[in-house]
This record gives sequence, structure tokens and C-alpha cells, in this order.
Amino acid sequence: MRIEVDRDLCEGNAVCVNLVPHLFELDDDDYSVVKMDPVPIELEEQAARAVAECPRTALKRS
Repeated sequence: MRIEVDRDLCEGNAVCVNLVPHLFELDDDDYSVVKMDPVPIELEEQAARAVAECPRTALKRS
């Protein structure tokens, strides 16, 4: 699984960072960044939850 961040939608709410800090971080501009591509299989379930709970739907699975 891969996850893409739509920087036009991301507001830096950090929901994804709080849910899966091993996978997401905020950059200097407070946009979410995916730290691992592809997502390791052991984090896929948590990553899917982060995608589902993103308040701005800025995360997309591909």
C-alpha cells in the first residue's frame, strides 16, 4: 500500500501523526509527510485508519 498526501487539502491537524507516528510526521510547513513508501505491511491497518480519520480527506491510498 502507498499513501499520498494532497497538500492542497492538508491543514496540518496531525491526526495521522497521532495515530501512526512511525509512518507520518509534519514537515516544516505543517503538512503531513509519509515517512515510508510503500507502507510496511505491519502498519497497513493503522495507515488505513489514518486515511479514514483524516478530517480534510487529504490522505489517499494507492
